[in-house]
Amino acid sequence: MNIDKDKLSPMMRKYLETKEEYNDCILFYRLGDFYEMFFDDAILASKVLNIALTGKACGLEERAPMCGVPFHSASSYITTLIESGYKVAIGEQVEDPATAKGLVRREVVKIVTPGTLLEDDSLEKVQNNYLMSVYFGSEDQVAISYVDISTGELNVTKIDSSKVKDEIAKISPSEIISNSDDFRKNIKGLCDMANIYLNDDFNNTLLDTKILTDTFSKKYLQDIDIYGDALFEKSISVALNYIKNTQMLDSTNISSINVYNSNDYMTLDLFTRVNLELTKTMRGSKKKGSLLQVLDSTSTPMGARMLRKFIEQPLINKDKIEFRLNITEAIKDDFILREDLKDKLSKIFDLERICAKIAYDRVSPKDLINLKNSIAMIPEVLDTIGKSQSKILLDFTETVDPLIDIYDVIDQAILEDPSQNLKEGNIIKSEFSDELSKLRDISQNGAFVIKDIESKEKEKTGAKSLKIGYNKVFGYYIEITKAALLQAKLDDSYIRKQTLVNAERFITPELKEIEDKIINAEDKIKNMEYEMFKDIRKKIYHNIERIQRVASIIAELDVYLSNALVASKYDYVKPLINSTGKLDIKDGRHPVIEQIMGYENFISNDSYIDKDNFINIITGPNMSGKSTYMRQNALIALMAHIGSFVPASYANIPILDRIFTRVGASDDLSQGQSTFMVEMDEVSHILQNATKDSLIILDEVGRGTSTYDGISLAWSIVEFIHDRIGAKTLFATHYHELTDLENKYDTIKNYSIAVKEDGDNIVFLRKIVPTAADRSYGIYVARLAKLPEEVLDRADSILSELEKNHLANSSSITSSSLDKINNSSSVNSNSKDGNLKLDKEELNYVSNLNECPESSLNLSSRSIKSSSDMDKSYHTESENKDEIKVFESDTDNKIKDEDKNINKNINKNIQAENIKSNKSDNMQISFEDVCGNDEYKEFVSEVLSVDMMNSTPLDIMNVMYALQKKAKELSAK
Repeated sequence: MNIDKDKLSPMMRKYLETKEEYNDCILFYRLGDFYEMFFDDAILASKVLNIALTGKACGLEERAPMCGVPFHSASSYITTLIESGYKVAIGEQVEDPATAKGLVRREVVKIVTPGTLLEDDSLEKVQNNYLMSVYFGSEDQVAISYVDISTGELNVTKIDSSKVKDEIAKISPSEIISNSDDFRKNIKGLCDMANIYLNDDFNNTLLDTKILTDTFSKKYLQDIDIYGDALFEKSISVALNYIKNTQMLDSTNISSINVYNSNDYMTLDLFTRVNLELTKTMRGSKKKGSLLQVLDSTSTPMGARMLRKFIEQPLINKDKIEFRLNITEAIKDDFILREDLKDKLSKIFDLERICAKIAYDRVSPKDLINLKNSIAMIPEVLDTIGKSQSKILLDFTETVDPLIDIYDVIDQAILEDPSQNLKEGNIIKSEFSDELSKLRDISQNGAFVIKDIESKEKEKTGAKSLKIGYNKVFGYYIEITKAALLQAKLDDSYIRKQTLVNAERFITPELKEIEDKIINAEDKIKNMEYEMFKDIRKKIYHNIERIQRVASIIAELDVYLSNALVASKYDYVKPLINSTGKLDIKDGRHPVIEQIMGYENFISNDSYIDKDNFINIITGPNMSGKSTYMRQNALIALMAHIGSFVPASYANIPILDRIFTRVGASDDLSQGQSTFMVEMDEVSHILQNATKDSLIILDEVGRGTSTYDGISLAWSIVEFIHDRIGAKTLFATHYHELTDLENKYDTIKNYSIAVKEDGDNIVFLRKIVPTAADRSYGIYVARLAKLPEEVLDRADSILSELEKNHLANSSSITSSSLDKINNSSSVNSNSKDGNLKLDKEELNYVSNLNECPESSLNLSSRSIKSSSDMDKSYHTESENKDEIKVFESDTDNKIKDEDKNINKNINKNIQAENIKSNKSDNMQISFEDVCGNDEYKEFVSEVLSVDMMNSTPLDIMNVMYALQKKAKELSAK
């Protein structure tokens, strides 16, 4: 907006000068009881805040656009603007309007940004609010610092530039500032998706490292290996300078630096965090329905924030994990201890954020009372733990400072129910100061004091008519009638002030002193209380570090208590932790879905993965629970790594360096990526970063493209994981062709979700069984979704036709493929123990299978497996499992009958053939007599267009049968 400043009023000209200095912010300009916004800021803010846009005379022909909010309720409006992605500069009146000459002086006293919030109603009580500094040095090395000024927590690490995104996903900062333009461009998409404010306001003044030695001693920096390390120094300095520039104060509550190694924690990328719904749901981004919601039984805001950090940063150190588990176990096994601790901790307030308020001069008297009451609980907590006689708990809390001296300072000075406003008085106890006590006595008993003086003066002067009065001109005065004045004995202290017709008025030094105290007592009391409060605040300020150390221990104890409460309530078990790579879970349950369905309704499942069996191919119907099963295993593993008990009857969990998930369908159209492209991008990330110590969850990979493309990709991905990575993998798919991988690799096993068929209906048994599924029941699921019957009937019809003709019309065998097969020693499924095999010579017999019924050749993968082998594996899994027995007998008999018929027909035809020719390229189908006809040429073309290398032995049998049948029909013509 172009504005002629020369025509503006003095106030508006001053506003614009301030606005130009803070042009990247919305300026809240204090005018009386309102914060006002003008010109472009007003137009923007009125829309975002949904408030009225008005105008104000400003010296121009047109009124300046204006909107405003009351100063006493500005916090909620500021929060709305911050959440909408804006920064807010607060321009306050810095002098008293009553005493100011000319324009009241106004200055920006702070800048509010997403990463520098301090007000309680702007902050999430149970979540840290981090400002992150990402400093790029040379050779792809990056230093990351992140700080929460509301708690005083400062962390720093060095990582490779390729891992920055994962670190951002772990920390989940509210705001990022960086020295790299390229990084800001590359990270913008992630920041938009994760609702992170990406600050473009970077200048080299932020790199001044002097603030580092101003905040911390040189010796301290040397002790933690920060001093002299340019990357660390620059990254931390950027964060501290940015805080100082926005808050206009030093970060005095930041008393220590936590230098950590990112390799000490499990790496979880953003996709995994979202897919597993660790701290918020995918739909609605709500805590309810997340793992955090299930595990959060904390009693303090500090504990809730630490639990969130535990979930977002799982440990990978076996000793540290077991330490957490052992403390949790000690609390869980002692019912009285659990209940007493919960009662005591629930009375402790947010010590960390009270310390921040003290440091930034924003603490209220009520905050100090909350601090005092919290400190009062510390000895009771320690006494409760002492009664339990748990050595691990006693050792954990032995260094807790009871903070008795701080309690005494507050208790002696601050009223139990003080005023919230520092300038209103009613803060300090009268007995804390004799002077304050006298002033309060005068203020409350002024009339009685005047009466006492009046009585004393009557007796002293002998003037019975003497009285004390008051007016605004003279204040308090002594009035004596002229008649009484003739007899009165007045001393030199009486000063004549006014003569009336019948009386004289006097003042005395004593009376004026009392008058001053009575009239100004309230103001003096308020000023005196405020100065006393500042002294108390200063004493506590020097002990902030002590309070923060106690707060950290209380928060951690609260997390262990929460874990114990949850474990007891939901029947969780303490997991064993191993370094051998074995994952063994008995009766595992999904911690979140179990709460939604109810414990008694959720079907538990076992899982077992080790070095000899590290890839599980999981097939089964839609809606049967494959995704739930895979996610519950990932969540159980993660819960063990944070030191939590887990939903199972037994769990032995390996140390995992990473958990990867590729679940569900989503796109990123803002970045020009389709659903399938996003899927492939996530899979690429997994294949490039997974190790043998990772857990990979892949669900329906390849479904976003054509069937053959999808099968090919899924197959190749599984082989790559098997051959190149060796990671523990759960791979759910509807591509039943992938189940053949079990025959090729000993370390790949097939599993499926059991179902029971009942006519046209099926029952999902939700139970994992060690066999492959042969149907997906998609049309049945569509029926559950209440698609029109016409659509469903037509779908059934099409499915039947496709199943009947699929192999003959879709499978293909090319001439080049024939050569490859004929030159190979055998064509088989690499199956084991009882599975059908076809070598070169046996392929010659296939042409004579025309006498077998067609139904006998439409073999499913289930019917290939010999009945004895199937019977053995089936009974091993189903032993003592009532859920499976409901369909055991029917399935067993059906498989045996099918197997007998198949073997009988195949053997009959093989024995009937007289084998005389060893020509491997002769498929017993001759076209010499029919090639002259167009129909025959078309037939030959059809044969040559088929790809045999991508067909299973069963496909080959069906194809050859169909081709021979067609050849006979053509020959008959």
